Amino acid sequence: MKQFEYIKKEDNFSKKYSLEDLDFAKTKILKYIAFKKRTENEIRLKFNKVIDEELLDDAIEKLKENGYIDDSNYIKRAINEFMALKNLSIKEIKYKLMAKGLSKNLIDDYISNNLDTLIDYEIQSAKNIAIKKSSLEKEDIKNYLLKKGYRTESIDEAMEECQ
Repeated sequence: MKQFEYIKKEDNFSKKYSLEDLDFAKTKILKYIAFKKRTENEIRLKFNKVIDEELLDDAIEKLKENGYIDDSNYIKRAINEFMALKNLSIKEIKYKLMAKGLSKNLIDDYISNNLDTLIDYEIQSAKNIAIKKSSLEKEDIKNYLLKKGYRTESIDEAMEECQ
């Protein structure tokens, strides 16, 4: 039986992988992302010592082509999850996503395209926190929210609505 080979050419250098090697790498990655969606960076960190770098690149590229790895979609889903479950500022959301190794440009693009929704969410989050901390002085609540990265406009609007 003839063995098929996957050939990657780069700078006049060819590295050959068997089709089985590529399938093995894709299967390992798919098992990892089956339980929880992961960013490309998370996948690279997990498998950089286990799978050869070039083979890992090829496997990730194939999975991206098939829609299994999509950082833009990950950002959208993560932000929707944050909005449903947590009280965060836009800045906190951005830092949480950057900690996952996502591109700052992808994050900024999503935020700018959905800014109105995110500002409404931030105001509501600030209101929720202000209500929880109603035993504190207003200045202390404002300072707390500022430290958490809330915009001054969102804090002022939230505090107005809480009165």
